[in-house]
Amino acid sequence: MSEPTQEEIISIVSSVFSVTGISVTLEKMEFEISDIDIKEKFVGLARKLEQIGIVCFVQKYDNRTVIQINRLAPEFKKKRFLSGAWLQRILFAIVIAFTLIDGYYKTLGVNRLAYIGEPIDFAILYTISLIGILGIHEAGHLIAAKWHKVRTTWPYFIPGIPVFGLVPTFGAIIQSRGLMVNRDIIFDIGISGPIAGLIIAVLVSFYGAYTSPILDPSISSGVDGLQNLDDSIFMQIALGFFGKAGSNVQVLMSPVMFAAWIGFLITFLNLLPAWQLDGGHMAHAVFGRKIHRIATYASVGVLFLLRYEMMAFFILIFSMRNMSVRPLDDVSPLSKNRKLLYIMVVILAVLCAPMPFSIWR
Repeated sequence: MSEPTQEEIISIVSSVFSVTGISVTLEKMEFEISDIDIKEKFVGLARKLEQIGIVCFVQKYDNRTVIQINRLAPEFKKKRFLSGAWLQRILFAIVIAFTLIDGYYKTLGVNRLAYIGEPIDFAILYTISLIGILGIHEAGHLIAAKWHKVRTTWPYFIPGIPVFGLVPTFGAIIQSRGLMVNRDIIFDIGISGPIAGLIIAVLVSFYGAYTSPILDPSISSGVDGLQNLDDSIFMQIALGFFGKAGSNVQVLMSPVMFAAWIGFLITFLNLLPAWQLDGGHMAHAVFGRKIHRIATYASVGVLFLLRYEMMAFFILIFSMRNMSVRPLDDVSPLSKNRKLLYIMVVILAVLCAPMPFSIWR
C-alpha cells in the first residue's frame, strides 16, 4: 500500500471535522478544529487513519483543540487479529500440565488429614476451576477489544511453580495490537476481564467451600505447617453458606477452594488503580494521569500492608518506566455511566481483598 499524500489526509480529516487551520512540518501535521463534541467523531477518524498507517492524537491548548497526525509505528501495521499464536499455545499446555500436577499433590496433602476424594479427580476439577477463572478473565478482555475493534494477541498464560506451596500459574496477559482511541474504550477493556473472571471465581468458591472439610480441633492443633491464607469477604460468604465460617472453625482448604482463593487474589490485584493493571487503566480513564500516578503509589502502600511485598516492588519498578496506556483522545471525559460503574469496581476490590488473618479469627 502506498503512503497517503498530504492531500488525502487533509481530505479525510476535513470530512469528519470542521478544520479552521492546518500546520505542516517534516514530522507531523496539525489540524485546528472548531467542533465542540468530538468523542464519537474522533473514534471514526482514528479508525480510518489506522487503516492507512496513520495515527492521530487530539490535544487541548488553552481554548484551541488540535488534532496531530503522525505515521503509525511499524509494529502496528499489517497485524492480523490473533495471528501467530504458537507461543501462547505452548505456554497454555505447560500451565495445564503444571496445574494438574499441583492439584494432584494438593489433594494428597488434604487427604492426609481428611479424605475428600481421588487425587486425579480433584486435580481435574482444580484445573478446570483455575484455568476457567483465568481463561474467562482474558476472554472478557478479548470480547471487549473485539467489540471496540482493537486488535490483540491470544492470552499468554504464565507458568508458575507447582507443588512447593506456590501457584502453578502467575496468571495471563494479552497484548494490544491496535490503538486505544479514548477513555471509554480503555475503561471497557479494563473492566471486562476482572468482572468476567470474578463471576467464575464466585461460583467456584461455593463448590470449593462445599468440598472443604472442617478439621477436628484436636487434629488441627497437633498439625504443624497447616497453611493459613488470608480470606477475602467473598470467601467468607461462601464458607458461611455451608456453616463453615467463624472464629472457632478451622477449614481445610480443598484444591477447588484454593483455585477460588487465587481467583479472588488475581481479581483484587487487577482492580488496584495502579500502573498498567486493569484497575490502573480504569483509574486513568476516570481520573486522568496525575491522580492515576498518585493512586499507583497508594496501591503499592496497600500491598505492603497486606504483605504482598514482591507485587508491590514489581509495580513500583515497572511504573517508573511506563505508567499507563494513554488514549489517542485524552481530552474527552469518561462517560457518566462508566464513572458510576467505577464505584462498583472499588467495592468489588474490597470484597476480593485478602484481609489480614486476625480480622476473621
